[in-house]
Amino acid sequence: MPATPGPASAPERVLSTLNADGSRRWLRPRPSPGRFHRWRRGVAYGLMLVFFVIPYLRIGGRPAMLFDLPRREFSLFGTTFLATDTLLFMLLFVSAVIAILFLTALAGRIWCGWGCPQTVYMEFLFRPLERLIEGGPRGSQELDRGGGLHPRRLLKHLVYAGIALFLAHTFLAYFVAPAELMQWMRRSPVEHPTSFFVMLGTTVLIFFDFAYFREQTCLVACPYGRLQSVLLDRRSVIVGYDTRRGEPRMKGVKERPAGAGDCIDCRLCVLTCPTGIDIREGLQMECIHCTQCMDACDAVMARIGRPAGLIRYSSRDELERRRTSLLRPRVVLYPAVLAVTLGLFVWGLAARAAPDVTLLRGAGAPYALAPDGSVVNQVRIKVTNRGREERAYRVELADAAGASLIAPQNPLPVAAGKALTTSVFVVAPRAAFLRGERPVTFRLSDGARWRGDFAYRLIGPEPGEGPREHEAGGDGRSHETRRGEEH
Repeated sequence: MPATPGPASAPERVLSTLNADGSRRWLRPRPSPGRFHRWRRGVAYGLMLVFFVIPYLRIGGRPAMLFDLPRREFSLFGTTFLATDTLLFMLLFVSAVIAILFLTALAGRIWCGWGCPQTVYMEFLFRPLERLIEGGPRGSQELDRGGGLHPRRLLKHLVYAGIALFLAHTFLAYFVAPAELMQWMRRSPVEHPTSFFVMLGTTVLIFFDFAYFREQTCLVACPYGRLQSVLLDRRSVIVGYDTRRGEPRMKGVKERPAGAGDCIDCRLCVLTCPTGIDIREGLQMECIHCTQCMDACDAVMARIGRPAGLIRYSSRDELERRRTSLLRPRVVLYPAVLAVTLGLFVWGLAARAAPDVTLLRGAGAPYALAPDGSVVNQVRIKVTNRGREERAYRVELADAAGASLIAPQNPLPVAAGKALTTSVFVVAPRAAFLRGERPVTFRLSDGARWRGDFAYRLIGPEPGEGPREHEAGGDGRSHETRRGEEH
């Protein structure tokens, strides 16, 4: 009877989280305390604190950061952006992308190892709790081999679920005002099912990410590592292994022959790596520059009496003893382009103090005729105040000889960052219309700060049209408006 073929093995390693037969390789990295780990931990907890606090901070009476999607208003460090600020959003996005390119050209993947939320929460919140509950990397490995849902692993998942719930609510506080979010939390989900399922979905995704998907977010889902071949050059800073100093490797410390490298092949750099790679194989897509291998190797070098830095921040040119220089085309081009985009953003932000004004025709008939034969046009004026304080906008007719303006509310007070629509009525003699049209100019001003003129085309009767086809009330307002007042 022929033997059943076993699972096929890949000819070479595909991912550090895959075994040769394609099954999942669970990584349980060993922590390596050291100077870089202490600095990263301080940065990580500082970033967590900022993330937790920002939704509750206010700058100039406005949220420090709030992306109010239903109202299409976005507050960023005390400045409110509206959905119409597409140019500013584009400039801000392009500036952020160029800043990342510049940072990568200078310092490699320092964002991945020091600032990315995936790394920050995985390495300084979820993994430490896992080690505490499951008994360190060795205890986690024993639970992996035992199979089933052990009570300690169940407890870990319950703790993870609680943290995911907290992080989900904090994340939602960036999109919903905290006061409104607190009301949601106190009310039954039946009263707000959509927001409840959004929160529940966010919680499930966070739990899935940090309880199961983990480092594969960096290796599979995030495109940043795959782009580093074009983002980095040979003089960019990387976490690198000095092969000239470390090779040839030789295990053990005693009786090392002449010519042996400093690497004693203890594999601590592999055991401590959160993505499971061997840094001694050179620059790899999976390396997130977390510096754990640097701390582990420096500790070993100190024990065997060798200088630190066998694995260190360096560049490929420096590791190969080539001439290196910080100044190169991309570190000049990126800041120059960044200065242009940020300059345009700041200029657009300063010019944004002018309000947005939109003129719309009134609902219903395009015009109405008063009993005295004059033509009445209803005009809706929408004013969006982009300033940082409330302003009152006065509406006038600039060049409409013989025409008069009737405004129920004039000036029009508009709160900072808000929009308000009002209706005004323009009354003009019938003789002022040529071929059924009459151009006029609306002038809006808020005092001494701003004034704007806006062209508009009034509609009137065509020559020969009956005098009472669009009759209006004697006060110059349409019958529809008067009926609304009667109700």
